[in-house]
Formats: sequence, C-alpha cells, structure tokens
Amino acid sequence: MSTDQARPRAKGLRGMLHRLTASDQELESEELRRDTELAGCVCADTVHRGELVNVSGRLRTVVYTPRTNLPTLEADLYDGTDLITLVFLGRRHINGIEPGRGLSVRGRVAVRDGRKVIYNPYYELEAAA
Repeated sequence: MSTDQARPRAKGLRGMLHRLTASDQELESEELRRDTELAGCVCADTVHRGELVNVSGRLRTVVYTPRTNLPTLEADLYDGTDLITLVFLGRRHINGIEPGRGLSVRGRVAVRDGRKVIYNPYYELEAAA
C-alpha cells in the first residue's frame, strides 16, 4: 500500500485535483477505508492468523463451490486494503450475500493457501444502495 492511499481525504483544490486524477479503483479504496474507520473496524491488511476481528467492506465475488460432502459459499470481502475470503460451510445461497453488497463481519482469521479466511463469520448486511 502506498502512502498516497493511506492519507486522509484532502479538501479544497488539492482534493479536487486528486479526485480528478485518481483511478476509480483508488477512489473506491479510499472510500472503503474511510467507511471501515467510521464503523470502528480493523483494516484487513493488519490482521493475522488466529485473531478475532471485526472487518467491514464490500463483497467483490460470491461463488457457490459444490463439494462432495459439504456445499460451500465463498465470498471475497474487500475493505480498501486487502481481501478476506468469507467461507460459509453448508450453504448454497444466503439472501443479501451478493457482489457489490456492503457488510461487516466478525470472526477468527485463518490462512488457507496463503489467503486470509474467516469461516462461518457473524455478519451484518449494510443497507442496499
């Protein structure tokens, strides 16, 4: 993460210039980081294996993965700093869990294949835009 991404929202001419020259992805990341701070959650890039965390962000992908013994719904949550994969064991579909939806989750972080994962997190959906 560059220092430009971590800076607070600039106001005035500097802020307007930044918003005009920044990519859509940079602007989305800054907005998500601000929302994370306002929600009192931690940033995904600072969490480590075994920690019990509250993370807030927006779902990027939601995929049903049929397994031989146990169906699994996986969703990638992006908070502006990093992705955390949410794994809902035994579920094929959850109402409201869809790409683009904002939510806050609470759970213990694990690492699977080098990626941060939270299994069966407690979640709260944000109001649909």
